Amino acid sequence: MELSDYLSVAAILVSIALVAVILLQVKGEGVGGLQSGSFVRTRRGLEKTLFQLTIGLSVLWLLIAALAVIERR
Repeated sequence: MELSDYLSVAAILVSIALVAVILLQVKGEGVGGLQSGSFVRTRRGLEKTLFQLTIGLSVLWLLIAALAVIERR
């Protein structure tokens, strides 16, 4: 297997994990929350962990995609 094959598999696995983490996040109030004025809520516990994991997986996926593009040149 070549490096591009490993990068493709890694991108697929990270994509699946990213979709799963996004789906696990708690739904917000949506449009209804906009009517009640400005309300700032801090993330705590599992919600904060899922949020940080989403950012980390997104960055990891972008790095893998960039490496795949560079490697194919």
